[in-house]
Amino acid sequence: MGSGWEYRIRVEGRIGQRWLAWFDDLVISATDEEQAGQIPAITTLTGVMRDQAALAGLLQKLYSLGLPLVEVRRMEVERVDGTARE
Repeated sequence: MGSGWEYRIRVEGRIGQRWLAWFDDLVISATDEEQAGQIPAITTLTGVMRDQAALAGLLQKLYSLGLPLVEVRRMEVERVDGTARE
């Protein structure tokens, strides 16, 4: 693995099967929709972004799919390359 930070991005809705190849390097999980409360599914994407440009590209893909952004969080751990975070 190269250097970078691990991010967790949460969006409202689901990513269709045909678009999953766009996100090959990420772990994707989704909650089920609540029937009674009509709460939409939340999809979580987790993975390493090598730089801010990669993160921006990922967010653009999610925007292109019409998935509302719920949260973007940089994980509070050491950098993937082993150096301490600042």
